[in-house]
Amino acid sequence: MLEDAAPKRTELSALGEFGLIDHLTSGLKSVNASTLKGVGDDCAVIDHGNHVSLVTKDLLIEGVHFDLSYAPLKHLGYKAAAVNISDIVAMNGKPEQMLVGISVSNRFSVESLRELYEGLRLACERYKVDLVGGDTTSSVSGLFISITVIGRALKEEVVYRSTARENDLICVSGDLGGAYMGLLLLEREKQVFKANPNMQPDLEGNDYILERQLKPEPRTDVLEKLRSAGVRPTAMIDISDGLASEIIHIARDSGLGCRIYENKIPIDIVTAEVAAEFRIDPVTAAMNGGEDYELLFTADVNDFDKIKDIQGIHIIGHMTEKAEGEYLISEGGSLYPIEAQGFNHMRED
Repeated sequence: MLEDAAPKRTELSALGEFGLIDHLTSGLKSVNASTLKGVGDDCAVIDHGNHVSLVTKDLLIEGVHFDLSYAPLKHLGYKAAAVNISDIVAMNGKPEQMLVGISVSNRFSVESLRELYEGLRLACERYKVDLVGGDTTSSVSGLFISITVIGRALKEEVVYRSTARENDLICVSGDLGGAYMGLLLLEREKQVFKANPNMQPDLEGNDYILERQLKPEPRTDVLEKLRSAGVRPTAMIDISDGLASEIIHIARDSGLGCRIYENKIPIDIVTAEVAAEFRIDPVTAAMNGGEDYELLFTADVNDFDKIKDIQGIHIIGHMTEKAEGEYLISEGGSLYPIEAQGFNHMRED
């Protein structure tokens, strides 16, 4: 008698993080009229009449998302809160409540966890978010942090990533690539220390990019600047996985193409100098590095005069019809396809 054929096995690396999400959630249909947006944006959107709740969640795992050999627990707590608050901001909302779940092994002391929570509390205080509950469990190895943030917005003011329009301006806040170069610097000094524990880390003069990596700040100030200027983004996303990945999200979810100009991408001088040390093109760091948590948004082309003078906001390109594709235009005028090459869980590089 013939044995049954072995069941088909698809490796997670064949799909990667975003492909896996699409595969697992395809065909999901909301049965509650209050669910305005489910999977597929920075937050879920839940209807409450004249306003909506915005809900986001992240799971952070030691050894995957953070390395405690160079990430102080207080900074880690702050960053864990900040990156989730950033998702609410990216939907043009106000963060209000936070739930924190941790799973922790016995190698951590009460004092170390108090340090972690001190960072969480500092972020909550700064951004006026109430820490309202969560869960704590034991772990057989390492530290796991689960953060849920709930925010609020008026229904008509929510900004999705799927609502950009042809000819819209593409804008970004702050500067890009610094967090990635900060990470590379920390990783380099970690390897030096492992080879010779007597060596002290060489981090002098790099405070800016180290802070970009260890203590990012959600850009609530950008929303205030846009409101003061009378500008409402047509689409928006925060930059967690690199500029390339995020503009592709906006373009494809909106059914459009895009053009980004290389010489318009904002890069800090320290980022550029450290990139040169590592022999990395700083534009590559900006496009693919990630973890900058700046806001990438599109805006009506008629708002150009309102936007161009806002300090810290840069116009870097425009949206096109879908058939024109997604391209980076070099300083020499050459077109290069934009590819999402930032960090992608489960993908085999």
